[in-house]
Amino acid sequence: MIKPAGATPRMKLTAITLDCADPEALAAFYQRATGLGLHEESDADFAGLTREDGLFLGFQRVDGYVAPRWPGQAVPQQVHLDFEVEDLDEAEALLLEWGAVKPAHQPGGEGWRVPLDPAGHPFCLTRA
Repeated sequence: MIKPAGATPRMKLTAITLDCADPEALAAFYQRATGLGLHEESDADFAGLTREDGLFLGFQRVDGYVAPRWPGQAVPQQVHLDFEVEDLDEAEALLLEWGAVKPAHQPGGEGWRVPLDPAGHPFCLTRA
C-alpha cells in the first residue's frame, strides 16, 4: 500500500560519496573547483569537503577501482553531479587545466558540458 505524501519522512541530503583510487587527489580537484573546505578528518583512505550548510562531499578509496566508461554502460557512471557556473568556457578550461578530461561525446550542445573528473566520473556544468 502506498502511504500518503504526508506520512513519509522528510529527508535532508547530508552527504554524497564517490568511489575512487586516490581520495586525497580527487578531494583536491573538487576543492579547487568548488572552493569547499577540506574536512578535518580527511586521510589517504577517505577524504571529504564540506559546504557551509553542512553538505559533505566524500571520496573513498576502493581497491581495484574501475573508472566509469561514459557515455557507454560497460562500467556505469555510478553517480552524476551537476554544477552551475557563470561562464561555461572559462569553467571548462580551468577544470581541464586542473585534471578533468573532456570526452568527445557532448550531448548538451551550447547549454551544458560534460567533463570527467580525474577519477573518470562524469559531471555536468550548466549555466547559472
